[in-house]
Amino acid sequence: MYSYPCALTVAGVDPGGGAGVAADLKTFAALGVWGTAAVTAVTAQHPGGVAGAWPLPPAAVAAQMRAVFEAYPVAAAKTGMLSDAAIVRAVAETLPAGVPLVVDPVMTATSGACLLTEEAADALIADLLPRAAVVTPNIPEAEALAMMEIRTLADMRAAASAILAMGAAAVVVKGGHLPGEPTDLLLDRKGEMILTGARAPHAVHGSGCCFSAALTAGLASGMDLHAAFAAAKPFTAAAILHAVPDLAGRRSVHPLHDCGGWAEKSG
Repeated sequence: MYSYPCALTVAGVDPGGGAGVAADLKTFAALGVWGTAAVTAVTAQHPGGVAGAWPLPPAAVAAQMRAVFEAYPVAAAKTGMLSDAAIVRAVAETLPAGVPLVVDPVMTATSGACLLTEEAADALIADLLPRAAVVTPNIPEAEALAMMEIRTLADMRAAASAILAMGAAAVVVKGGHLPGEPTDLLLDRKGEMILTGARAPHAVHGSGCCFSAALTAGLASGMDLHAAFAAAKPFTAAAILHAVPDLAGRRSVHPLHDCGGWAEKSG
């Protein structure tokens, strides 16, 4: 039988394809991983804002997850937009033991719209973080989870340490919201790893989804977390560099930029 790495994303639907389930599945595909998905919410959004969001019943989310696990050899999973506390609990209860989990604590959209209720954030901390192989907050999310202000790399370390104390096996604090070269910090109980990169010339919708999905793909492919982190950072940077503009010039991450197209295949 053909053997392949397989990963699951549990997240919301962005109809523009720039974030959420669409960005995750594109990332999995670009990295040679069979992507599966459990949808948590349907949204009406584009890179400029979120017009509405409709969470699915928690039982529907759990049923999707069970269907995937019954049929596919899921080697790693990730969460994105979870909307409310009942969905968070359903995900935690349905995830099988032993499946590495990447928690992207999606609290707001790039446009600033709130995507996670306060009660859901509390459930995330109580029920999902202790299951996480790694949590991937950006600066505002790390500030909310650690309840502190982050202005320096030392602050990033302190926040990561506080989140680690909530039960996660590792934390990646993404430093793109701070001035200077974007610096990401991985902290686990063995130590830390720091990666820097060049700043993109424009804001990009879906970059956090792409990064956490790339980490998940790495874990599903058998990489250890440090190797997956080292691979996910430049992959995401390239997807940002090749971001796709919408009609207003707002850009969305492009994980499949290097996969060619019909014109190239027929030329």
